[in-house]
Amino acid sequence: MLLAATVIGSGIMAERLADGNMAIALLANTAATVAVLAALIALLGPISGAHFNPAVTLVAAITRRVTITEAGSYVIAQIAGCCLGAVLAHAMFDLPFVQSSMHERHGVGQLIAEFVATFGLLLVILGHRRSEDAPWMVAAWIGAAYWFTSSTSFANPAITMARSLTDSFSGIRSGDVPAFVTVQIGGALFSMWLARIIFGTSNTVSKP
Repeated sequence: MLLAATVIGSGIMAERLADGNMAIALLANTAATVAVLAALIALLGPISGAHFNPAVTLVAAITRRVTITEAGSYVIAQIAGCCLGAVLAHAMFDLPFVQSSMHERHGVGQLIAEFVATFGLLLVILGHRRSEDAPWMVAAWIGAAYWFTSSTSFANPAITMARSLTDSFSGIRSGDVPAFVTVQIGGALFSMWLARIIFGTSNTVSKP
């Protein structure tokens, strides 16, 4: 919830203050997202593994780091939490609690971008060696991917669904969500396969 509220809320604030300068708005949105990711992973990693992302949880289930039942519970919490985060962000800015996004995000380039963003995120998660490195490495990847991907790196099916509920800077049209989620899962699965080759069987998904 807090992650989604930060992504969406900082987008609303950035759009209001940037006076039409989209580069400044994206920079502000990136900075807030990077900061909250690092803080939440460091805070919640020791408790739950900081599973904020259904793509990560799917890989954890496939590699038997969590059970199917646990994975299902995580995914429900992730989606519900992110959607509540959208509502919370709107409430803080006196906007209608739920909106229908009109922000089109489609095309081959953006789908490739989401595949790459999610692939890289999972590679960082699977490949990091020390648990204390997870917060800054994950946050650094997402911060970079905000800028080098055409989609601005959603890289998370739950966040993607939640962002369809806001017609703001961070939004995505609901019709574009299924394709984004599909390539995100594809990127995660490809990363899982490649990580086994690069890092061997000792890789872990016990962090975000």
